Amino acid sequence: MTFKSASSNPIPVEQDQDHMSCYCYIVECADGSFYTGWTTDLERRVKTHNAGRGARYTRMRRPVKLVYHESQPNRSSAMKRERAIKTMTRERKQKLIQQGETTPGSL
Repeated sequence: MTFKSASSNPIPVEQDQDHMSCYCYIVECADGSFYTGWTTDLERRVKTHNAGRGARYTRMRRPVKLVYHESQPNRSSAMKRERAIKTMTRERKQKLIQQGETTPGSL
């Protein structure tokens, strides 16, 4: 791990952020709509959405509930998968959610 600092307090920076574990996720908003995103920490991201500090879309649709997630090997893959899911119809997203988590592990 390297450190970057503009002041006397060093800030840790990952050397290879494109190769850290990432997740693509879908949350269901209070109004029944779905929001898709990606993150490196699912629990923190859902908490951020529910605190009103997440995406603009979810701020007015709280609380949100994590309904689907899948692991991706890196940020690039997570972002590509997010885009693919966002282009799906609602029905296709519901089918994906019903099929459940596609990788080992779960929150």
